[in-house]
Amino acid sequence: MKIAISSDHRGYHAKEQVKHFLRELGHETVDFGCDSPASCDYPDAALIGAKSIAGGQADRGIFFCGTGIGMSITANKVRGIRAALCHDELTAEMSRRHNNANVLCLPADLLGDELIRRVVDAWLRTEYEGGRHERRLQKIANYESNGHIG
Repeated sequence: MKIAISSDHRGYHAKEQVKHFLRELGHETVDFGCDSPASCDYPDAALIGAKSIAGGQADRGIFFCGTGIGMSITANKVRGIRAALCHDELTAEMSRRHNNANVLCLPADLLGDELIRRVVDAWLRTEYEGGRHERRLQKIANYESNGHIG
């Protein structure tokens, strides 16, 4: 799987560690920055990464900032993106199983390295259930397209 990976300065170190973990698992990564722990703005990194997924250049994304909130808010502005802020394996699994999240947002300041690896692994292993959930996701897609749920 081709995974877009992105961060602001507070997520830089976590992004670098997860990038290596993803490669160990056999995934291809595309890094959309930032390139150092020097201060940068999360919207820049989130938007370019989210656009790559929406445009089909990557299958999914994993984005980091201090709390994960800024990346999540920003990524969800891009049509077709379903970014989920997750804090543990269960929220990661449910974001895939019920919401078909295509971007995992993680709080680099709040989770340790081992928990981040477990959350990423759970998110990657979990498949979307479809079924009754598809109707709900279609409502979101309709709203993105025409401003109406139906």
